Amino acid sequence: MEAPIYYSKSEFIETDTGNKVSRRATIAGPQNIILGGKTVIATGAIIRGDLRRTGPGHAVVISLGRYCLIGEGCVMRPPYKTYRGNFNYYPMKLGDHVHIGANSVVEAATIGNHVEIGKNCVIGKFTIIKDCAKIADNTIIPPNTVIPALSLFAGSPGRYVEDLPESTMEVVESRTKSYYRRFMPFEGR
Repeated sequence: MEAPIYYSKSEFIETDTGNKVSRRATIAGPQNIILGGKTVIATGAIIRGDLRRTGPGHAVVISLGRYCLIGEGCVMRPPYKTYRGNFNYYPMKLGDHVHIGANSVVEAATIGNHVEIGKNCVIGKFTIIKDCAKIADNTIIPPNTVIPALSLFAGSPGRYVEDLPESTMEVVESRTKSYYRRFMPFEGR
């Protein structure tokens, strides 16, 4: 049995769908962010749901699946580009069971299911990361890169290193569920 990961009950808000969000995370434009449930957003993480296309009403800017972990100090912001003289942001979508390590900056367009992104990574604008891929710690992925399913990328700039085993999906799913289960409030006396 793995050891619990304790957090101060006063520091995290738990939603009715089991999301655990640090009060010391910055969630800008929360009406434009969808959390799938059982997602942990750690201390110091910044999620920029306020960066959206111009126009009336709500627009989903960032959507996260279930059992995601946004690590301490991560920055997630939607990718942007200027097209025909118009500057616009584009939505970012994460699948289920995505873990993003501490202090990584993510501007991807799409991140699939069962993806692990290490610590101190930079995921460039409009990157597409397919299912069951892994990005090693300290990797810099250039903009518009497509990371194939079941592949490991590392380095600066990030390059293909090797194929990951077919069991990656089960391993990552078990790891993300275990992390969520062990992430428990510490009851102060």
